[in-house]
Amino acid sequence: MIDPEILRRAQAWLDDPHYDEKTKTEVRELLKHPDQLTDAFFTDLSFGTGGLRGIMGVGSNRMNIYTVRKATQGLANYIRKNGSPLQGVAIGFDSRHHSHEFAQETAKVFAANGIKAFLMKELRPTPYVSFATRHLKAQAGVMITASHNPKEYNGYKVFWQDGGQVVPPHDTGIIAEVDAISSPSQIKLTDIHDPLIITLDSSLDEDYLRALSALQHFPGENHTSLKICYTSLHGTGITLMPQALHRWGFSAPHLVASQIVPDGDFPTVHFPNPEYPEALKAGTEDLVKTGGDILIVTDPDADRLGVVVRHHDKPVALTGNEQAAIAAYYICETLSMQKKLPPKGAIVTTIVTTELLKNISKAFQVKCFEVLTGFKYIGEKIHQWEQKSGGYNFLFGAEESYGYLIGTYARDKDAMVAGCLFAEIAYKMKEQGKTLVDLLYDIYQKFGVYREKQFSLTFEEGKKGLDSIRDLMEGLRQNPPTSLGGKTVVSTEDFLEETPENLPRSDVLLYRLQDQSKVIIRPSGTEPKLKVYLAVHTSEFESIEKGLDSCNRRLETLISALKKDLLKPH
Repeated sequence: MIDPEILRRAQAWLDDPHYDEKTKTEVRELLKHPDQLTDAFFTDLSFGTGGLRGIMGVGSNRMNIYTVRKATQGLANYIRKNGSPLQGVAIGFDSRHHSHEFAQETAKVFAANGIKAFLMKELRPTPYVSFATRHLKAQAGVMITASHNPKEYNGYKVFWQDGGQVVPPHDTGIIAEVDAISSPSQIKLTDIHDPLIITLDSSLDEDYLRALSALQHFPGENHTSLKICYTSLHGTGITLMPQALHRWGFSAPHLVASQIVPDGDFPTVHFPNPEYPEALKAGTEDLVKTGGDILIVTDPDADRLGVVVRHHDKPVALTGNEQAAIAAYYICETLSMQKKLPPKGAIVTTIVTTELLKNISKAFQVKCFEVLTGFKYIGEKIHQWEQKSGGYNFLFGAEESYGYLIGTYARDKDAMVAGCLFAEIAYKMKEQGKTLVDLLYDIYQKFGVYREKQFSLTFEEGKKGLDSIRDLMEGLRQNPPTSLGGKTVVSTEDFLEETPENLPRSDVLLYRLQDQSKVIIRPSGTEPKLKVYLAVHTSEFESIEKGLDSCNRRLETLISALKKDLLKPH
């Protein structure tokens, strides 16, 4: 039995002349499959605080040309009321199916609304669009991408004129304009050859590469002795990473042939995400085979970076938190030695990222700020500091999910510059007969061993999955745990009720335990998942190996307790 409201919503697509016949045929086919029809039409694909993301297909809850046009019309209406249409919008796209088509549809709607559209000619990374928005002095930017999600997904990411993802008040303002559009008849559309659509060629690449090159700590040095392997996981990174590394003094990297061609099917990986071991497998095999020093891995839109190091002739994959600690320490120590550490230097990280960054910052008299999960909040900090005299000087931004930024040329995480930075660090370690793993252990020796782990509970797509996640979070709020893994919960923070340092309210629960361990639980903003973050540390250990073993056992105890007693459907 199909819900009458679902049928009404589907019928509206069949009756409206603005929907093409191919789309209507697909809707009729869905009528034969009630569950699929429900998921496709039970709601409108939500234009969240960062834009759209969803499974591609027909329906109001899917990524398709109609939901893309609706989002663009809403954004266009907001720009016309609150911005400058003539400044235009920079538009980029990744290697996913329909990404180029969605980018063109986006440009056609903007142009029809009298807004200049700077449309990338070829696929480029997400941070490149952030850079382009700033460089072109555009009013906004749009990137068609679903980042690291599986091949079935696509998305629509919005930047404001500072190059950062939209934050208050713009995010809620844009959402209101998008929600106000109830019919395709409200959407303006022109031809792709409209004079307001300006195709951007590769000349912008030079400006972007120059901006990255300016961030070297040792410009002019020859780093060609470092042997680099690189994989773009079938995405956009291949368009710029080899050139960026060359500008930083490195020789051409060995390219992982099976993954270097852009392909929206991501044929060698199900999850094209450096967080997952399967995404590192092919590159790691090449690293060992070629005797390389370091493997650099970028996700499909090249905003996330994974690193694998050959340490004592064995490949070691670094976690996002380990990479954050290595980069933060290296930047602070190098700038300090060069006497270039600026006054009021600052590192920005998120509430779920390793607390080791706080100790590193303190040691170098650098301020460490914590923000909510999402790199847009890191970009927002940079923007705030630029708006007032005496603001902090941004040194480094990091989130545990493999996102990093140095420099302020862009306002989103950038695996291009992060890849160059880690190559530079690896080279400096190689000069000393060390690896990145040795550097990490040196950091642990100074500050204590910090270990973090994350796991996710995955729910089914659509309404049922969202309801299950909502019920589980509500159950945790109604019956908060008093102990976890045999340790007393000494404090509980509900970010819907109150947040530290005036952070925005968010659906996040944080538990602190008597042994100073930390557990954070939150729903994913982009996937049907409940994410759980665990952090432990120790400053008492006979050796680094024993410290790591102690922390790892503590993490496993916590994970087991959470899965067994706490995170069950309510």
